Amino acid sequence: MKKVLFISSVASMIYLFNMPNIKLLIKNGYQVDVACNFKKGNACSNEEVLILKEQLKNLDVNYYQIDFERDVKKLFKNGKAYFQVLDLVKKNNYSFIHCHTPIGGVCGRLAGKTTGTKVIYTAHGFHFYKGAPIKNWLLYYPVEKILAYYTDILITINREDYQLAKRFKAKKIVYVPGVGINTNKFNCLEVDIDQKRKKLGLNKDDFVILSVGELSKRKNQEVIIEALSKLKNPQIKYLICGQGDLQEFLINKAEELNVNVEFLGFREDIPEICAITDLFAFPSSQEGLPVALMEAMAAGLPVVCSKIRGNTDLVEDGKGGYLVDSNDSDGFANAIKKLYKNIDKRHNMGSYNAQSVKKFDSSEVMYRMNEVYNEIEDTNKK
Repeated sequence: MKKVLFISSVASMIYLFNMPNIKLLIKNGYQVDVACNFKKGNACSNEEVLILKEQLKNLDVNYYQIDFERDVKKLFKNGKAYFQVLDLVKKNNYSFIHCHTPIGGVCGRLAGKTTGTKVIYTAHGFHFYKGAPIKNWLLYYPVEKILAYYTDILITINREDYQLAKRFKAKKIVYVPGVGINTNKFNCLEVDIDQKRKKLGLNKDDFVILSVGELSKRKNQEVIIEALSKLKNPQIKYLICGQGDLQEFLINKAEELNVNVEFLGFREDIPEICAITDLFAFPSSQEGLPVALMEAMAAGLPVVCSKIRGNTDLVEDGKGGYLVDSNDSDGFANAIKKLYKNIDKRHNMGSYNAQSVKKFDSSEVMYRMNEVYNEIEDTNKK
């Protein structure tokens, strides 16, 4: 049987973004193995990691603990992780490796070079980008440029990264529009809005803003809290779905600024919450091609989001919402105010988003990924 190895520094990358790829390869007759760190550094909860393991087990996917560290400065520990990967690759006759995340990408490509195994690398958002700190360019850019020589197919998921990747010498560079979402899951949903709002402690007339994502500096929910403090409107309620290290800081920030924020933690009912929401806020400072934003668009929500790579691939300023500099709390406040006052504009922007996001549907992404997998398998036959 043909075998393929998925590598990621964290299990959450597999759980959140790669199960469709794994199922596609199984459907195409592959035995799939997964190598990542199940114990540390994950953006999902321990319960979700257990769910992932059960899903992999049910699919007859072998999974292996690799002691990756997300911190690139921990060279010794990641060196040990590389040898764990190399040992795994040497023991198995993989048709190819599909690696993800910067550290997973380094280890996977070096292991592929050493063993002569073909390698696909998906860049879920280069750490060097327009406006990135200079240290990111000094550290990550040279590494990606060198390792591109050992990459058979380099996948980029947004247009800015695709243009940057053209500077590299990977054997092939392709653009795939993200990891895909099931748009029907969001736009064909029937929800009792009043009842759902009541369960969440919301009133019928509240203006509800939603953010979904890890509570982190990169996701930048703080700027929305600051924006709402400027509006001083008690009818505006802000829901944040997600968990992370900044939760206590954000709770204190909201209390200090007297802003109505509900921290809902990890939720499995995001489609239903989108259905009772008036506006989606996505103020990240860095993204690849954000799934949470695509899901909100599929639900027919207007958007206020940061004007950064990835977001600009999805949202057209003035048509699907408003693009704002990521740390401009006044800009976010003004954008929210415009949409709060204009229900027709909210409806029109939401409808525009629901149509425009269809080109990022899972069916389109899986079609392109199938082409990628077939292409690399064809190279093995030559």
